[in-house]
Amino acid sequence: MTATESPPAPAAPANPHHDQRWLILALLGTAQLMVVLDATVVNIALPSAQKALNFSDSNRQWIVTAYSLTFGSLLLLFGRFGDLFGRKRTLMIGLAAFGIVSAIGGAAQSFGMLVTARAFQGAAGALLAPSALGLLTTTFTEPRERGIAFGVYGATAGAGGAVGLLLGGVLTEYLSWRWCLYVNVIIAVPALLAAMVLLTNHVPAERPRLDVPGAVAVSLGLFLIVYGFSQAEPRGWTDWETLGSLIVGVILLIAFAVIERRAAHPLLPPRVVLDRNRGGSYLSVLISGAGLFGVFLFLTYYLQKTLLYSPVTTGLAFLPMVAMIIVSSTTSNAVLLPRFGPKPLVPTGMLLAALGMVILAQLGVHSTYAGHILPALLVTGLGLGLIFAPSINTATLGVSQQDAGVASATVNSCQQVGGSIGTAFLNTIATTAVTSYLVGRAHTPLVAAQAAVHGYTVAFWWAAGIFLFGAVVSGTLLRPGAAAALAEGDAVAVAV
Repeated sequence: MTATESPPAPAAPANPHHDQRWLILALLGTAQLMVVLDATVVNIALPSAQKALNFSDSNRQWIVTAYSLTFGSLLLLFGRFGDLFGRKRTLMIGLAAFGIVSAIGGAAQSFGMLVTARAFQGAAGALLAPSALGLLTTTFTEPRERGIAFGVYGATAGAGGAVGLLLGGVLTEYLSWRWCLYVNVIIAVPALLAAMVLLTNHVPAERPRLDVPGAVAVSLGLFLIVYGFSQAEPRGWTDWETLGSLIVGVILLIAFAVIERRAAHPLLPPRVVLDRNRGGSYLSVLISGAGLFGVFLFLTYYLQKTLLYSPVTTGLAFLPMVAMIIVSSTTSNAVLLPRFGPKPLVPTGMLLAALGMVILAQLGVHSTYAGHILPALLVTGLGLGLIFAPSINTATLGVSQQDAGVASATVNSCQQVGGSIGTAFLNTIATTAVTSYLVGRAHTPLVAAQAAVHGYTVAFWWAAGIFLFGAVVSGTLLRPGAAAALAEGDAVAVAV
């Protein structure tokens, strides 16, 4: 090495990915898309898979629940693995595992084989998602470029579910339900090769001991909470299994908080979540995740069951919202967040999403797509773009490199738990509304259709309330100020 080459060397460990950062963004966006897709891509394939493998309606939910249980419960633990052993390593293991178990699930010949594959998919996703977001956090440090990168990433997180519905419809209708799982292999293999070439593994010089009591408490606590909410619809909120899981899960999370305050090397350092900006961002992701399923779940049913759209047409119907999320995410993160900070953006996004839900709550049996659904999707997409990208960016802003993985995992945990809460709560609300509507009415096809739409619209009203609550929470917790100033304040707090 010559004398002229020696000065840049010390900067390399800080950000060895700078020269390849835009290619790395494409890689990390692809990895995140694969994880988000799998939360919805299988949903449309479920009827075909059920027919092929001959499993009951009561078992059908486990194809979705098995994924969310392992994904939600292992995120914090696996996020810390990236901090301890290097995020390139954990990302590559996650990609390889996701591809392998997806291939096994696609070739499943029994219900048990498919459920087991979905559970391992969730575990692989729990390793993959925080590794990707942690790498994004440490790769993009310059405010303007960070805004663009997190805008793209936030658009992927917000739009991935809708893209999954479209992709699931296309694959199921034109190929086979099995391709809803095989498609992950097509994504994972080139992503794995790209990770090998583009990424550098960074392992801390001093590797702290893993917080085993904290890991057990939070993993089991999150597992029981996700499980409890997943059982609310089939068993009811007062069932001992539902209530018991939720109560014990909450107790374990409280125990986790106590453990973390006393642990020498906490799994989730309190400094990460006690900052008002990051705490407000985590709650914003959780609340918006709960409300978002009001769009995906009930509007999907409305389009297919009431308007009789095909799976492909249903997926296409969501594309305007996807486009609006992409435009809103990239603009808010690259242009607005650096100037104004998250405080005006996230609450405004919550209010717009609430307005979109109110518009959807006006749907009737004979409503039209152009006149009723499209305006709601555009407004909701605009709002979600203002929520997800700034929240994900702010949730990881100012954290030290050794905490980037667990901070990223906390974002993913909030989104996963929020989605589970939203699915169970809104589904129960809708089912109860349908039952109430049918009391005293003749059970004709028209009344049945009206009852179903009534259930959807009641759920949309509740989803609007969830987003309004999110506006209050984010408006109260998020601090005013431009993102750059907030980052400097956070960096000082971390250093202290």
